[in-house]
This record gives sequence, C-alpha cells and structure tokens, in this order.
Amino acid sequence: MSKKNQHVVPRGDNWAVQGAGNQKATRIVSTQKEAIKIAREIAINQSSELFIHRQNGQFRERNSYGNDDYPPKG
Repeated sequence: MSKKNQHVVPRGDNWAVQGAGNQKATRIVSTQKEAIKIAREIAINQSSELFIHRQNGQFRERNSYGNDDYPPKG
C-alpha cells in the first residue's frame, strides 16, 4: 500500500476519509470524530500525514505520522 496523506472532508451531511489524489472516499461516516479516528489509524499505518478539514472545506488541523521530529501524541 502506498503512503497517501489522509484527508477528513465534509461530504454533504456526512464526513469522508479520503486518500490524497483519490476520487473515491475510503469511508463515509456520520461524524467528524469517527472519520478522524479512522483516518488517524490509516495515517499511522502508512506513516503519512492527516489533514482535517472544517465543514467549509478549510484546513482545521494537520498531523504527521511519518518522518516527523515532533510527532503528535495520541
């Protein structure tokens, strides 16, 4: 599996976990919290980055699980 940064993005009334460059979502769930949990697990497994978007599409948060001197805790 290639290392793709993971994005948590709004999808209508739901939230999607989507790999960077992918047109199809990996998962669509009802809450952002659930999408973040899924995307974080994928990003950790792939040693990639996690980008969390707000409802309006703007970036809310970014975490690196790859080669980062100061990786996020948790």
